[in-house]
Amino acid sequence: VQLQASGGGLVQAGGSLRLSCAASGGTFSNYKMAWFRQAPGKEREFVAAIRYSGGSSYYADSVKGRFTMSRDNVKSTVYLQMNVLKPEDTAVYYCAADRGVILSEIRNKDAYDYWGQGTLVTVSS
Repeated sequence: VQLQASGGGLVQAGGSLRLSCAASGGTFSNYKMAWFRQAPGKEREFVAAIRYSGGSSYYADSVKGRFTMSRDNVKSTVYLQMNVLKPEDTAVYYCAADRGVILSEIRNKDAYDYWGQGTLVTVSS
């Protein structure tokens, strides 16, 4: 499956952005999907994940209550709605997909085989 992330940009602290990740080349509903981010000089970290049907989603503590992940299996797209953005949210955001990742590994970047190219989010203070 190929993933194409978009929607990044520059926003002031307290603002909102919505990221999109469009998938192609596979049966989208067969894949668990996730967002990770990587700030300069830091490790790539888990942000959010969503199960096949979109019924369950999971979040890093740092974004819980501010970010919402959703998916549209008809459009083969996942979204990350980011509200109340903070300067520490500045990073390149990557979408990831995998068919076989188990629930206990859903926050582990090494469990995902497919990655998008990343989209830069910059939050100014």
